[in-house]
Order: sequence, then C-alpha cells, then structure tokens
Amino acid sequence: MIVVTGAAGFIGSCLVSRLNQAGYENIVAVDDFSKTEKSPNLKGKTLISKVGRKDFIPWLKDYGNEVEFIFHLGARTDTTEFNKAIFDELNYNYSIDVWNLCVQFSIPLVYASSGATYGLGELGYSDDHSIVPNLKPLNPYGDSKNDFDKWVLKQHTAPPFWAGLKFFNVYGPNEYHKSRMASVIFHAFNQISEKGSMKLFRSHNPNYSDGGQLRDFIYVKDVVGVCLFLMENTPESGIYNLGTGTARTFLDLAKNTFKGMDVKEDISFIDTPLDIRDKYQYFTEAKMDKLLKAGYKDGFHSLEEGVKDYVQNYLIGHKYY
Repeated sequence: MIVVTGAAGFIGSCLVSRLNQAGYENIVAVDDFSKTEKSPNLKGKTLISKVGRKDFIPWLKDYGNEVEFIFHLGARTDTTEFNKAIFDELNYNYSIDVWNLCVQFSIPLVYASSGATYGLGELGYSDDHSIVPNLKPLNPYGDSKNDFDKWVLKQHTAPPFWAGLKFFNVYGPNEYHKSRMASVIFHAFNQISEKGSMKLFRSHNPNYSDGGQLRDFIYVKDVVGVCLFLMENTPESGIYNLGTGTARTFLDLAKNTFKGMDVKEDISFIDTPLDIRDKYQYFTEAKMDKLLKAGYKDGFHSLEEGVKDYVQNYLIGHKYY
C-alpha cells in the first residue's frame, strides 16, 4: 500500500493521479473528507481505501506492516493563519507521529516542507542542512515547517529512506478549493475571465518595480514527478528544495496568463494588503543542485509551458488532473 496524506488537496490529488498514471492503484487516501469542496479532486481516481485524518495514526498502528511508502503532504497551509496552536497540532505534532511510526514499521517517507522556511532569504535558498536551525520564517506556517525540519535533523533513528521537500510556489490544476491561498495564476484567470483585466500587487520595496517581484514558480506536474522519482529511486535521505531553480516575475506570470487565454493584456497595480505587507517575499529561487545530483533528470516546465498547459487544459473548462 502507498499512503498519501492530504490526498484530497491540491498537490496530494495530483500525486494520486500521477501514481495512477504510473500503474500504482494500491493507494490509501488520507484527508479530512468532511470538506466536500475538495471531493472533485479525487473523482475518477483509483484508490483502495480512504482514511480520515483523525483516524490515520491509529490506522497506521494497525496496518503499518502492509504500508510500502508514505507521502505525507497533509498540512494546514494558510500563511495568513496566526494561531500557532493549530500549526503545532496539524503540522508539527502530527508529523512527528507519522515519522515515529515510519521508523517503527520501516516505511520510507516523503514529507512536505516549504520554501516559506527561508523567510526573507537572509541566508539564501540552499537546502544545506547546516542552515536549517538559523532560518527565520515570516509566519507560523513557515515556523511549523521549519520546526519539523529541525526536529527531523536531530533524530538518531529514521525511516529507511526519507526526504523533506521544500515546495516553492506551486501552481496547477486541482486548486479550485483553495480560495485566497490559490496560486496567482488561478486568481489571474478568474479576474481576466470576469473583467478582461487583472491587478497585481504594487511593489513596496525600492529595489523592485511593480510586478517585478520574483518567485520560483513550479508546476504541480513537476512536483509530483519528483515525488514519484524519490519513491522509485530512494537516493540519499535529506531535505531537498523543490522549485525550478529560476525565479520569474509576477509580470511574466500575468502576461503568460493573458497569452494562454488569448486575451489582450490589461494589467494594473494595487497596494499589497497591510496584513501581509511586512512579511512579503520579494525574491525566492531554489538552489536545485542537490536534487539534480541525486539523479533527477526529467527537468521542469518553463513558466511559459506550465501556464499554457494549466490555462488551456484545466482552467478553461474547469477540468481536473
């Protein structure tokens, strides 16, 4: 059995689809299935079982000997949530329970960390383990992910293989349910569809022009491709960045969304909301040497390729992956 936590969510459901495409059908999906807005993400996918998030730890204690691999992608991902107790419960303590049971039953584990752990990038964007204790995330979500990374690196016992993936700015199909936390491309598509125009955040940093803020945008199909690679190849255990290694501007992203929709560009700027302005990342770019040295050779979609595929094959027509 292969377990995917967060299986009804954005990345999790895309991973289930990718596993099915590769011939894996013995999948146990773990999530909070009471959130029905996520239900379409798993429609048509092949699973052997669904387990509720709150039931998973007891379930794993009973069935751990039958589990071959765990992708632990389930987490609270809202960067505007500031109740630390929620993150302690869902991101930190829950992940510790999963790790310990993977150790007990010798189950290989891939878990979701985040590019949010790098904060403003004061220490750069290298996935070298030595900088993890000194990183300064900008919000409780980033803290929870970095706290778990720090905990993992202190452990003397580990699963037979493990990888923590620092996801950068992931975009792509199956994020219809994410509302405010969906990708900028998703919001751009909706704005352009409704108004024929779109608004980007104005820069409040003199080093960046309006729309010139830079992020490492990675297409979700590449993310799940890396997950499959790690499961099938189990290279050296460790924390790995998962971006493209090339930062692009929000203006690039917006222009490509218009192009994918075949709509004339009409872009304006609004102030960045005050509740996120002082914690806003103006630049992120993953150092990808470690994953490439581990043998990953399938490359990544360019922003142009990824946005075109997402817009034309999924957003237009409200389709799922």
